[in-house]
Amino acid sequence: MSDYMVRGTACDGELRFFAALTTDTVEFARNAHDLSPIATAALGRLLTAGTMMGPMMKGDDDLLTLKIDCDGPIKGITVTADPKGNVRGYVINPDVVLPATPAGKLNVADALGLGVLSVIRDVGLKEPYVGQTILETSEIAEDLTYYFANSEQTPSSVALGVLMNRENTVRKAGGFILQVMPGFRDETAAALEKRLSEIPSVTAMLDQGLMPEDIMNRILEGMDPVFQEKIPVGFHCTCSREHTADMIQSLSRKELKEMIDEGKEIEVKCNFCGNTYTFSVDELKAML
Repeated sequence: MSDYMVRGTACDGELRFFAALTTDTVEFARNAHDLSPIATAALGRLLTAGTMMGPMMKGDDDLLTLKIDCDGPIKGITVTADPKGNVRGYVINPDVVLPATPAGKLNVADALGLGVLSVIRDVGLKEPYVGQTILETSEIAEDLTYYFANSEQTPSSVALGVLMNRENTVRKAGGFILQVMPGFRDETAAALEKRLSEIPSVTAMLDQGLMPEDIMNRILEGMDPVFQEKIPVGFHCTCSREHTADMIQSLSRKELKEMIDEGKEIEVKCNFCGNTYTFSVDELKAML
C-alpha cells in the first residue's frame, strides 16, 4: 500500500486538517538505518510530521527542516520535507534500547530527554525562518502542538504514531494535524475537544483498517469535512555521487592533498539515506 497524505477544511473553513499514512516510509527509514524499535518510533513520528508540514509551504522549491537537539541517548533527530510529499531523516544514535514505559509502550520520551525542537523553513530568502520550542514532553506530537501554539499562534492538535511488529518491522505509522483558523466558534471547539478525547490512538485506528480519510471523517463527523488534496508521500533522498563530489571539491587544497597523500580511496556516507559513495585517489587528484 502506497503512503499518502490528505488535507482539507471543515466547519466552513474554520478548521484545516492534514492526515497521513506513512507505514512504508517509516519502514524504509528503519531498514536503511538499521534502527532499533525506539529509534524507529522517534524518527517515524518526526517523518510523519514532515509529510504533513511540508505541504503547508507554498513554493515548489521550499524546504522544511525539523530538528531535535536533545540530551537523551538518541542524541538528536533531523528530518527534511518538501511540499511534494518527499521526506527524509535520520537519528544520531540508531541503536537506542530502553525499557518500556509502565504502559508497555516504546519509551520515546526518555530516549530524547531534555532538548529543543527547531522548525526551519527555507523559502528562498536570504535567511530561513527558524522557530523553536523547548521539548515539553519529548513525545514529539505534544511538542509540535506547543510549537504551533507558541511560535505560530495557531491552536493545533497533533497526533503521531508508529506501531511495531514483534520482529522489529513497522506495522502501522501515520498521524494527523488539526488547526483552528480565525473565527472558530467556542461551541465547535468544545465539541472537537470532546471528540479527540474519546477516539483511540492514531495507530490503533490505522490498525483497525481506517485510512486517513476515515480518521478525519470519524473525528470531524457533523463538521462537514471537505477533502481538497491527496498527495503521495515517501522517503526520498536528494544525495547523489555528483553532489558528493561537489562537496569534496569544496574542501581546501590542503585537505584534499592530505587525502591524496594517504593513498587510499575515500568513502562518503549520506546521513539521510545511508548510501555510500567511493572516490579513488585518481579522482581526488582530478579534483585537486
